Amino acid sequence: MRSTRAAAALERLKLRSGNKSYSMVLTADRMFSLVLGSPPIAQGEPLPMDAFVKFVDGFGPQTPRRVTKMDLAFEAQLGKRRK
Repeated sequence: MRSTRAAAALERLKLRSGNKSYSMVLTADRMFSLVLGSPPIAQGEPLPMDAFVKFVDGFGPQTPRRVTKMDLAFEAQLGKRRK
């Protein structure tokens, strides 16, 4: 089983939160668990990889969506058409 996606999700969480103490644990039954600190404190229940990635992406502070001038103009055009 490749855990690259899970590791990438964990790195994104560390970057968003500014807390480098987060880590993941792979259990014997191939489930992933998010832990914090030393001694490790579980931040959730063990999950399969896809569910773990979704959980970690939703955990902690979220980055605001980047909006460009073109995005705003497009949304304004959509708003005019709906009326």
